[in-house]
Amino acid sequence: MRSTLHRAGLAVLLAGVTACGGSEDGGADLVLRGGKIVTVDEANPEVSALAARDGRIVALGSDADIASYIGSNTEVIDLDGALAVPGLIEGHAHYMGVGRGTLQLNLMDVANWDEAVDMVAAAVASAEEGVLISGRGWHQEKWDRRPEQSVDGLPHHDALSAISPDNPVILTHASGHATFANARAMELSGITADTEDPDGGEIVRDAEGNPIGAFRETASGLLSPARANSIDPDPRRVALLAQEEAFSKGITSFQDAGSSWGTVDLWTSMIDGGELDIRIYAMIRATPEALARNLDAYRVVGYGDDRLTVRAIKVSIDGALGSHGAWLLEPYEDLPSSAGLNTTPMDVVVETARLAMEHDYQYNVHAIGDRGNRETLDIFEAAYDAAGEGDYRWRIEHAQHLHPDDIPRFGALGVIPAMQGVHATSDGPWLEAKLGSQRVEEGAYVWQSLMQSGAVIVNGTDAPVENLDPIPSYYASVSRRMGNGDVLYPEQRMSRMEALRSYTINAAYGAFEEELKGSLEIGKLADVTVLSQDILTIDEDLIPETQVRYTIVGGRVVYTGESR
Repeated sequence: MRSTLHRAGLAVLLAGVTACGGSEDGGADLVLRGGKIVTVDEANPEVSALAARDGRIVALGSDADIASYIGSNTEVIDLDGALAVPGLIEGHAHYMGVGRGTLQLNLMDVANWDEAVDMVAAAVASAEEGVLISGRGWHQEKWDRRPEQSVDGLPHHDALSAISPDNPVILTHASGHATFANARAMELSGITADTEDPDGGEIVRDAEGNPIGAFRETASGLLSPARANSIDPDPRRVALLAQEEAFSKGITSFQDAGSSWGTVDLWTSMIDGGELDIRIYAMIRATPEALARNLDAYRVVGYGDDRLTVRAIKVSIDGALGSHGAWLLEPYEDLPSSAGLNTTPMDVVVETARLAMEHDYQYNVHAIGDRGNRETLDIFEAAYDAAGEGDYRWRIEHAQHLHPDDIPRFGALGVIPAMQGVHATSDGPWLEAKLGSQRVEEGAYVWQSLMQSGAVIVNGTDAPVENLDPIPSYYASVSRRMGNGDVLYPEQRMSRMEALRSYTINAAYGAFEEELKGSLEIGKLADVTVLSQDILTIDEDLIPETQVRYTIVGGRVVYTGESR
C-alpha cells in the first residue's frame, strides 16, 4: 500500500536530475553560497553552495561549482559562513490555533493565578459588555505558588468572577485539555452543581459539589453556549498570522494535528488565490460518519504546487498529563483516585482505524498515558494484521509516557512516535509528582529507547501548547535540561544530528514526503532554513540564542531576520 506520493516523488526527483543545466543565460532563480550547508543526505552530507530554479534544487557543491548558475536574474545570498539546513518541518502543531493565539490573552508566562486574573481585568476594562474574554497558556504546575482556594492545585473562580461579572471568561489550559471559566460563562452555559460529568470529561468541584470553574477534557465542551458570545476573527487573517509566525521561526512545512473540512476548504481557496506559501500536511478530525462521507472527496497529495496534502486522520484516545487526563495503567501519584480519562469511545477509535485503512489514510492517534499508548498499539496491530503487509506509517501523537513492555512495539510495528522535545523539559519538573520516579525513568520521553527499537521519531512543538519556535525544542532534545537546571534522565538525549533529522527527514518520512523534502538533494523542493549559529557544533548552552536568518520556500525567500 505504497503512497502515490512515493511514485510521483520519484518521477519528480529523476526529472530534476536530468533537467539541471540552467536557464537561457545559465542562471538559477536563487543561489546560496559561502555557507555550511548541511544536507541531511548521507551521500553528500555537506556543501557550501546551492542553486534552485522553479522551486527545486538544481545543483549542490562548492562555491566554484555553483558559480555557473548565477545569471542576470539570479538572487544570490552570501551566507557568510552561516548554517543552512533543510527547511524545518513542524511535526505536530495546530495551525489555526497558532494564528488565534496571537489574538487572545497569552497566559504562558504568568507566574501565578493572580497574574492571570490581572491580565483578564485589563482586558475587561477595554471590552464591550457581554463579549467573551478568551486566553490560553495557563498551567497550574508551573506557577510559583498555589492559589489560596484550590482543588488539585486548580483555582476557584471567585477572583475571576469578581473582576468580570458581566463578561464571560474562558481560559484554556496550556495543553488544550482543560478550561477555566468564570461565573458568567458557567451561567450562560447552564452549568450548576447538578450538571453531570460528560463521558471522557470532568467538572472539577469543591467539597460541597459546586463547580470551581475548572473543566477537564470533554467537559470543556459544556461551555459552548458561552463561547457563542465571542467575536470571531476573519479565518483568513488567522491563517496568515499563523504563516507569518511559522516563517519567522524557520518553519517551511507544518503538520497540522486536527483539521476540519471547513479549514481544508479555507486553505484550498487561499492557495488558489496565492495567499498561502507554507506547506501544510493536514490530519482530519471528524466523526466516523463524516469521515465515511468525505474521505475520498478530500484526499489530495501535493495540491497547489505541493502546498497542501490531506491523507491523514486524527483521533484523541486520552488527554494530557498536566490536567490529569492522560490515560494510565496505574493511578496518578498526586491524584490516587484517578488513572486519567479515555476521551474518545473505544468503538469510535476502532471504527476510525477501519475507515483509515479502507480509504488509504494515515491514522494518527493522540496518546499520552501508558494505557492510552498500549490501547492504541493494540488497535494498530490488529488493523495491520487484518490488512496484511503494507507501508502504513500510522503514528502515535505525543507517546509521552510508555510502559517498558510497549517500547519495542513501535519499532516492530513501524509505528511513528510524533513527539515534542520541548514537552520533556517543560513538563519535566513536575513529572515525578504525577507519575513517580520509576515510571518517569522507564517510560517518559524515552527517545533513545524508541530509536533503538527502530522507531523513527518526528519532532515538533504542539503549538500553541508550546511556542512554535523549533530552537527550544531542538535544545530540549539534545540537552533535556529543564528550567531549574536539572537534566531529565540524560541517557535519553538525542545527538545533535538525530535531533536535526527529527525536524527534517524524519518529519518528511512521517508524512510520506521524504522523496520530496526533508533533505537537500537535486530534484527536491528548495526549502531551506538558514540559522545564525551552527547548532551542530556550538557550545550546548548557546543553542537557545540561535535565530533564523532566512526562511526559504520553493527557492523564494519568505522571511529575513537579524542575528543576535
